[in-house]
Amino acid sequence: MSVIAEPAPQLTLRAILLSIVLVVILAAANTYLGLFAGMTIASAIPAAVVSMAVLRLLGGGGILENNIVQTGASAGSSIASGVIFTIPALVILGYWKEFEYQWVFAIAGLGGLLGVIFSVPLRRSLIVDQGLAFPEGKAAAEVLKTGENPKQGVKTLGIAALLGGFAKVGAASGLRLFPDTAAAAAWVGKGIAYMGTNLSPALLGVGYIVGFNIGIVCLLGAVIGWNIAIPIYSAFFIDTDPALAAQVASASAEDAAYMIWSAQIRYLGVGAMLIGGIWTLISLRSSLFSGIKSGFDATRSGSTAVIAHTEKDIPMKYIAIGLVLFTLPLLWLYQSIVHQWTASVPMTIIMIVAGFLFVSVSAYMAGLVGSSNNPVSGITISTILFAALILVLLLGRDSPIGAVAAIMIGAVVCCAACIGGDNLQDLKCGHIVGATPWKQQLMLAIGAVSSALIMAPVLNLLLHAYGVGVPTAEHPNPLLAPQANLMASVAKGIFGGELPWVTIGIGAGIGAVIIAVDSWLKASGKKFRIPVLACAIGIYLPIELMVPIFLGGLLSHIVERHFGGAKDEAHHGEIHRKGMLFSAGLITGEALMGIFIAIPIVITGRADVLALPESLHFGGWLGLLLIAFIAWLLYRYATKAEAAN
Repeated sequence: MSVIAEPAPQLTLRAILLSIVLVVILAAANTYLGLFAGMTIASAIPAAVVSMAVLRLLGGGGILENNIVQTGASAGSSIASGVIFTIPALVILGYWKEFEYQWVFAIAGLGGLLGVIFSVPLRRSLIVDQGLAFPEGKAAAEVLKTGENPKQGVKTLGIAALLGGFAKVGAASGLRLFPDTAAAAAWVGKGIAYMGTNLSPALLGVGYIVGFNIGIVCLLGAVIGWNIAIPIYSAFFIDTDPALAAQVASASAEDAAYMIWSAQIRYLGVGAMLIGGIWTLISLRSSLFSGIKSGFDATRSGSTAVIAHTEKDIPMKYIAIGLVLFTLPLLWLYQSIVHQWTASVPMTIIMIVAGFLFVSVSAYMAGLVGSSNNPVSGITISTILFAALILVLLLGRDSPIGAVAAIMIGAVVCCAACIGGDNLQDLKCGHIVGATPWKQQLMLAIGAVSSALIMAPVLNLLLHAYGVGVPTAEHPNPLLAPQANLMASVAKGIFGGELPWVTIGIGAGIGAVIIAVDSWLKASGKKFRIPVLACAIGIYLPIELMVPIFLGGLLSHIVERHFGGAKDEAHHGEIHRKGMLFSAGLITGEALMGIFIAIPIVITGRADVLALPESLHFGGWLGLLLIAFIAWLLYRYATKAEAAN
């Protein structure tokens, strides 16, 4: 039997410890960003840059060791996504007053571990056989391979993080030098004209990362909701809801627009998301089944063969054992909620089947469009809707616990799907640089559990400082938690609640039209696409959140044009590497400052504890100037990067 040489060190103690530190930071940052804007970002590239710098200071650190650090660190973003998309719904529904540590840890940790397990059989199919792009995995591999000056990379991240943090501390939750949003609204006859932009550098960074196409589509959704649907509703249909009409009649144009959006128009986004989630499953059905089959075939055929370390996954026998060990606590968790074995056992079965199915969908979508654009929210809506309909049969439509049970199933599946897509992204990076898959899979499991350990404290800090999801007297402008609000609305609507089903139906029709147009664009070979879930999130969220995302995407496009356009994917990565790092720094700095600001707010119980006197409140123009300056700096850093190569 031939002996296959072992690679350079990978899963070292220092790599594990550094990865855990980065997990905590990135999970906290993405938790804030997700609750604030409904989006999270993949963090593999900044984690890789920080790893190269830190391990070089400690003496060495090869490409495979750095790859292990970014693999574990990226789990923080994934678990944060799974948690903030679903678990705040339990607070929104009134089931919890605050986030209960042991429950959050169990849902996030076990969901994340199941995501790792479910994604193992998919590696060979999606990465080796089908060769999907996994763009963030490729980008991270390029950063690791080129050995980009980590000192310069950390400097870029640090400067951007300071700028993002400064903007956050100067805004409405900090010193109050300027508001969070610059907006203008006016009555035009019976209609309302509204436009505004959030003054957040983090959203500018998000837009740069997701790109021009997604930025346009997000803004398109917002225009549909705010500049078309709201004026039409206020002019022609407001009298169908007398209570809302009375509120709108005595409100300013800006407040009236928000009232109509909150009561009716955002549910257009719900309908579009529902149809988008269903379409995602339908469109991927053949690739999904063939991918699962070839993954198991590869596992069986490789069980007796001598294979290179670059093809060694966690053995299937351990996968089977882990599946049982991680499922039993979830069965107990569900039983403790519904107190009926006739319901808890089906809940567990639904969770396992949906988890495996949607991890496969998530992994495939991450391979196509990347983790940042992965429509996990649509996947989760589909899970909650299906679970709720089954639970209606088991518990009855008037069950007081039905909506909570559906959210609990969706939360585990969402965490699993987020980790599944991230796992394959990291394994793509490892495949390119020659890493050992089972070591990456183990590191991802460690990262998932580490992230789960800190989620509840971070969520409670944000809840007490800013409020989450539901406006209250204490927190009239809470973190929106848009996906969790959506999940709560869907689950509650199935179990005896009231939802504007006509509006949801119209939204589903809008989603169907978008799908038809996107299918035509695909068939025509057009580069520009209109992913339905990106458009739906634009309809569902306030337009001021979409404007800076669009501007960030536009800036990304301008950078490309500066260098003559991205001729291919590798060239695209070269152009945007420095800009991506700067954008990641803006996001991380603003998000971490948001968490730090929350500490004195919680301690004192005063939202204005850091506020300067009113004579030093300068209005939205100061925030606009700051955002313009940061955008200019982002452009300078992005264009300097290529010239330096």
